[in-house]
Amino acid sequence: MYNNILSEQKKQINYITINRPKQLNALNKETIEELHQALKVADENPEVGVIILTGSGDKAFVAGADIKEFADFSISQGGELAMNGQKILFSFIENLSTPVIAAVNGFALGGGLELAMASHIRVASSNARMGLPEVSLGVIPGYGGTQRLTQLVGKGKANEMVFTAGMIKAEDALSWGLVNYVVKPEELMAKAEDIAGRILKNSASAISSAIKAINANFEDGVNGFEVEIEEFGKCYGTADFKEGTTAFMEKRKANFRG
Repeated sequence: MYNNILSEQKKQINYITINRPKQLNALNKETIEELHQALKVADENPEVGVIILTGSGDKAFVAGADIKEFADFSISQGGELAMNGQKILFSFIENLSTPVIAAVNGFALGGGLELAMASHIRVASSNARMGLPEVSLGVIPGYGGTQRLTQLVGKGKANEMVFTAGMIKAEDALSWGLVNYVVKPEELMAKAEDIAGRILKNSASAISSAIKAINANFEDGVNGFEVEIEEFGKCYGTADFKEGTTAFMEKRKANFRG
């Protein structure tokens, strides 16, 4: 079905793996489109409660974009590349109603780090290396990197990472708030699955509302408090709210997912 990715569902988790190991899982146009399609299918599947996104092999999550695809682009083509990529994949992931956990194995550079940052939660292996090297090519991050990195690590650290084009170690990424956890490479998927398991105990509809409310805080011209109020109110009309409150009063565990 796909040429560059693998998508597999086990129980309520959908595993999506970028599978271009010879290219260190670099993102080309086809891979971006395939990721969009696989994420869309998983998000629309009521049996999927969490998506885990990773790269094949142990060398790289995604080592960047496929530079040869856009090396000869014009100004307008460059702007279109960034706009389409953000719409099709990076902003699409961030606003997905299903939580996405990025399991970062090895290099996450350029578009690879931008892909991890667009995910809702990030777990890194101790051998992971992260960076935005775009200025060394005469360009800047174009898939939301300048915006999401600043949100996650602050302006000063973001400036340093972007201006120097350097890589940081997993431990630094953890201390800067760029990733949630750092674990041994052999424990990476188990840690991602542990987080997924804790998510799956809770209401899918409430988590979807929470994603909208949290993201609203970073949208220009949007009042995040108003979005929170709106989404909070919507929760009262869901079957999950009825089940959750009933279970609480009956002193039992809620059964949200049937």
